[in-house]
Amino acid sequence: MTVVLLCVGLAACNQSDKASPTQTSQESNTVLLELKDGQVEIKLRPDLAPNHVAQIRTLTEQGFYDGIVFHRVIDGFMAQSGDPTGTGRGGSELPNIKAEFSETRFTRGMLGMARSQSPDSANSQFFIMLADGDFLNGKYTVFGEVTSGMELVDNIKKGDKAANGEVTEPDKIITMRLVGTN
Repeated sequence: MTVVLLCVGLAACNQSDKASPTQTSQESNTVLLELKDGQVEIKLRPDLAPNHVAQIRTLTEQGFYDGIVFHRVIDGFMAQSGDPTGTGRGGSELPNIKAEFSETRFTRGMLGMARSQSPDSANSQFFIMLADGDFLNGKYTVFGEVTSGMELVDNIKKGDKAANGEVTEPDKIITMRLVGTN
């Protein structure tokens, strides 16, 4: 299965409530993403996409994202991760998730689920917006947003625009943890 973030139009492709530490992971809506330059805090949005958030929580609790690379990063657009093969074609062993589109806009710092051409094919791959991307609104599921550390996301190694953002020797997620879990 090839999972890609689809672009609408060539120009689009080339453009550039915190949880307490005592909450259980099922209640936690805060994810700490450890990158090479430090920690990024993400607020999950079960109010927008409860099934996507549940899948992200499950995979995070399993340590699935630890060591996974940012295989596709397009300067001025987004950074994509969540594929254990690092190719953009892989996913987890969990079932795919039906789309949970919302009115929430894809602005800088928002997290969305990557998918194939089928709206109901999201699994484990996600992207963090490096800039606004209104052309994705209503076409991809928003499930979270960066609340601190966006400057660290900006430092993720960028890919080759001519190769659709494919990254040579990519940066990786060191660890991804829910607040309130080990």
